[in-house]
Amino acid sequence: MKDYREKILHCLKKSQQSLQLRALMRELKIKAEQKKDFFAAFDALKADGSIIVTKKKRIKLPYTAEQDGKAEATIISLSHGFAFARTDEGKDVFLHEDKLNGAFLGDRVILTHVKADAKGLSGCVESVTEKANRVLTGTVHIVEDSPMFAPDGAIRFDIPVRRKTASAVKDGDKVQAKLHKKSHSRDMEAEIVKCYGKAGSAKVCADAILDQYGIVTEFPAEVLAEAKKSASRGITPEDRKGRLDLRDTSICTIDGADAKDLDDAISVGKKRTGGYRLGVHIADVSHYVTPDGDLDLEARARGTSVYFADRVVPMLPEALSNGVCSLNAGEDKLAFSALIELDAEGNIESYRFHKSVIRSKVRGVYSEVNSLFDGTAGPELRQKYRPVIRSLNAAKELAEILKKRFAESGSVDLETTESEFTLNDEGVCVGVNPRHSGEAEQMIEFLMITANRSAAMLARKADIPFVYRVHEQPNPERVKTLIQLVDAAGLDSSPLKHRNGVVSSLDFADIIRQAQGTPAQKVISHQLLRTMAKARYAVEPLGHFGLALEDYCHFTSPIRRYPDTAIHRILSAMLQTKRKDLLQQKFAAFASEAAKSSSDAEVRAMNAERSADDCYMAEYMTQHVGEVYDGVVSGVTQRGVFVELANSVEGFVPMDSFPDSHYSFDGSLSQVDSHTGQKITIGFPLRVRAVSAEVATGRIDFVYAGQTD
Repeated sequence: MKDYREKILHCLKKSQQSLQLRALMRELKIKAEQKKDFFAAFDALKADGSIIVTKKKRIKLPYTAEQDGKAEATIISLSHGFAFARTDEGKDVFLHEDKLNGAFLGDRVILTHVKADAKGLSGCVESVTEKANRVLTGTVHIVEDSPMFAPDGAIRFDIPVRRKTASAVKDGDKVQAKLHKKSHSRDMEAEIVKCYGKAGSAKVCADAILDQYGIVTEFPAEVLAEAKKSASRGITPEDRKGRLDLRDTSICTIDGADAKDLDDAISVGKKRTGGYRLGVHIADVSHYVTPDGDLDLEARARGTSVYFADRVVPMLPEALSNGVCSLNAGEDKLAFSALIELDAEGNIESYRFHKSVIRSKVRGVYSEVNSLFDGTAGPELRQKYRPVIRSLNAAKELAEILKKRFAESGSVDLETTESEFTLNDEGVCVGVNPRHSGEAEQMIEFLMITANRSAAMLARKADIPFVYRVHEQPNPERVKTLIQLVDAAGLDSSPLKHRNGVVSSLDFADIIRQAQGTPAQKVISHQLLRTMAKARYAVEPLGHFGLALEDYCHFTSPIRRYPDTAIHRILSAMLQTKRKDLLQQKFAAFASEAAKSSSDAEVRAMNAERSADDCYMAEYMTQHVGEVYDGVVSGVTQRGVFVELANSVEGFVPMDSFPDSHYSFDGSLSQVDSHTGQKITIGFPLRVRAVSAEVATGRIDFVYAGQTD
């Protein structure tokens, strides 16, 4: 591996520019049998910071002082008189407004004269390499009879509304505005281009969030027409040719009660010799989506379905997602089936992938299956599931084995809280509760992971172009921060201190085990999540750190994720020909583009969903201002603490709301009163009063309300 490390570094120094991974491999003439050693060296170099992979997925050497303090970066915030940029290495750089060179929030820039002093890094913008959108959403406020635009996001000041558009808006309106530089001035003004309604409505704010993130709700007419035509043909005799007929198999779907896009189904049987036969049957979406057609290009641009409390923005039109591709019970459907054999310990022994025709016997619902498993189901439910009950019991048994196996292998099971919302008939949020995952939900998750893993194993073994789901090694600098937090929590950080900063998922699992049941459990889980790299899609099989798997992909949700559709298309072609040269020629560029666009779409959707959730949570709390709650501290900062209520709502408590206290932040976990020694830390119970909630920003404020009982 050392030899490959040196070759990679030499190649990057020689090129004097960043390279795509394939270009680097081509320069080094990496053959198939050398890939394992190459990627081991590549991962090690990335883990210790010797090389950097940019957001554009280009590989380069880190900037050094000898390179005039230059760095590639993104402008992450704008304030009056200054800004901050974040380098591709994750370091924040202060920029005085005189050094911005016209750069704006979100712009990609080249920084120069980057230097460190007692206050941190500072520098100046040499050039803007990629401009961000100047059209933003925000809220209008009337200040001294003049309308001001308060942008959403990291612009920390209000902007005057352009006079000719001021009459179209009122105080408290949620709007979209285009920002302009005033003539002969650094100052900006906002041209209002769209008014959504009152910012006090989460539904209105959700409309703006979709525009803010460029998420399109309507399908073009030509896309709808193609989807309708494709769906209307049904299943023809030609479609059935060469397909495995699984219509007599005990197959069922299991989803939420409200789900309409049923894209996965299961069947599980026990082998007489021990072990299991797992069938994961996925809607054959790629059969209905013509490559590079209007429908395909639209799905690729969307990348994923987006889920808000009050709506779904689907990746595919309903004619496909809720119609011909949905695996409705009692109907013949085209599927792509993964048939996997496992031994009694959950080891994968073999896997086969076939185009198939299936007929789901039961439209399963998570809550119903959970009641079957816990013995509370009544006669009517037991009768409904009778056609598949043996399969379900075998699936439950297999999932328990897989769960145990994953835990032993070091799969990182982090504690996270997701919220579910209850809306009234007017679309106003009137209820918030933590989302619970039952035994049926976990069972389906483990079976889908097994199918995803098998598809990736097949692709890597065949060495074909592919879209892998990868989760890389944590950055060593972030591991150092994690070690400090683990030490401060009084836990043993030694599992994180070996192998030169390179950690394994088993090391993380060890820390989770230590934190289990302690006050630090939540903050440790949160910091572990922050320490890990973000999962993404890639054409290289770099492994999945969080799942502790060498091979992984997304195969099981082609109705709502484009990468799944993309690999269905590639695997379908592989079933027709084993010639790697033809598959390479046809799909190499496609796989690369699908991986990049799908990664970008996932981040876009995740940020939009998170922003919308904040708005709905704040809307709920506007109805409960003044009420007192018992909660627990979920985060600690310099200015105060975050408190999470039992219903999953989280708000901020400033330290100055604590009477007669002299608290100071210890830099990691706690606020400590210097007079009494009282410590407020993660997991500390706290009684709070809700004092304000702002729907437009999703901000919720609490104050201290006395000791808990």
